[in-house]
Amino acid sequence: MAKKSGLGRGLDALFADAAPIIEEPAAAEKPSKVKGKKEEAVSVENEDRVLYIDINDIKPNSAQPRKNFDEEKLAELANSIRANGVIQPLIVRESAGGYELVAGERRWRASRQAGLRTVPCILRNFDDRQNAIVAIIENMQREDLDPIEEALGLKSMTEKYGFTQEQVSESLGRSRTYIANSIRLLKLPEEIQQYVSSGQMSAAHGRTIINISDKAKQKEIADKIIRNDLSVRATERLAEKVKDELKPERRRRKKAAADDKAKSAEIAAVERELMTLTGTKVRIDGDDSKGKIELEYYSLDELNRLIDTLRDAFK
Repeated sequence: MAKKSGLGRGLDALFADAAPIIEEPAAAEKPSKVKGKKEEAVSVENEDRVLYIDINDIKPNSAQPRKNFDEEKLAELANSIRANGVIQPLIVRESAGGYELVAGERRWRASRQAGLRTVPCILRNFDDRQNAIVAIIENMQREDLDPIEEALGLKSMTEKYGFTQEQVSESLGRSRTYIANSIRLLKLPEEIQQYVSSGQMSAAHGRTIINISDKAKQKEIADKIIRNDLSVRATERLAEKVKDELKPERRRRKKAAADDKAKSAEIAAVERELMTLTGTKVRIDGDDSKGKIELEYYSLDELNRLIDTLRDAFK
């Protein structure tokens, strides 16, 4: 049976922990391409072998969803690599002038800190879409992403690479509800997203305040969560209280909009008549018992003109 290529083989094949890591005489040289009727980016001979590649010939993955790397943990990994070497190969693909990481950026960074000249790699013939998706999946399966990085990665899969939420769910082994709730975090203001990203508050805290319409109130609650170390349950109670407080204001706005819509045709006709007489915008607000008439002006000369017009009208 022919070998499947790309993502079809699954991550177990991609990360191939059991692959022998044996440096070959020409390991630092770039693997040669197969020549024939058509050149292939990765030869069959090199596709499953562990190759030692010059660390300076490898560049980071442009589609890497992970933005934050813990420097202390990187230093610990670098010490381990000095003592034991790189146990698990990096996954790379060919790019202009060298190679691009598909998976293993943390190991690559730590190897640089450890002073390695070459690192063990498995070469894969991935296109841009596969490259980005494997980077996202690898980080999520290893739980290396913070909630906001994860949300951005999931959003990229759906919006940039055309995955449905169901396909994302199947690829990651996570429920569709989990996927949807994760992406919803991106509705939070950027400052609150940073709180979640840095671990000052959890993703569950963030989801609790998403539906508060007032951004200032969201920030106020987020600061209380951090300052008072509120539990998610306490945050839910506080969020419900704030939403209840905001309801009267929403009702007032809705009523004002409804009143405008329900303004009688007769009043609208009077407004138009007065606009013709005064030469400016006129608004009538009120009911049968009381109200007001507003005339707009945009300069001192226009105000004086309106005053003269009204004086003449009442002579």
